[in-house]
Amino acid sequence: MAGAWAESQGSPQALLRTGGVVVAFRHAAAPGSFDPPEFQLGNCRTQRNLSAQGRLQARRMGEWFARHRLHPAHVRSSPWCRCIDTATLAFGAPEVWPALGSPYGAPETTGARHLQELRAALEATTRQPGRFEVWVTHMFVLQDLAGVHTSSGEGLLLQAQPSGSARVLARLSIA
Repeated sequence: MAGAWAESQGSPQALLRTGGVVVAFRHAAAPGSFDPPEFQLGNCRTQRNLSAQGRLQARRMGEWFARHRLHPAHVRSSPWCRCIDTATLAFGAPEVWPALGSPYGAPETTGARHLQELRAALEATTRQPGRFEVWVTHMFVLQDLAGVHTSSGEGLLLQAQPSGSARVLARLSIA
């Protein structure tokens, strides 16, 4: 997997083995910017889906984790097909979690209730050394949760701060 970790306080493998973190990925490459107005959750034909490049990105994510013998304790995904497909190609079938879902309508922000759920889950994971989780979600969710813009297939290694907000320990860019 071509990739680079930046802003890291150690190698990605060491941080993941230490645990108490979440790797939150933006779904792999899917052409376009928004779903069509008539899209329906659960009906992939009505949504933006992964391109061939996106499917390759997702497989490379999984290959990198397998090569380094890193196994997430839990894999969660937004209910959008491009996120489920990213997670499945990389790690196997995920738990679908609505809190990771892309926001509906404008403005494109994550609802307060979902952000609260995400922060609580991040805090719970931070208190569990020796294990890490993988979340697959959308650019807007990561922006609202961590205050960071991400590219398709990019991951953020997150840990909860005492204030409850997300701290970015590292970024993983997938080529």
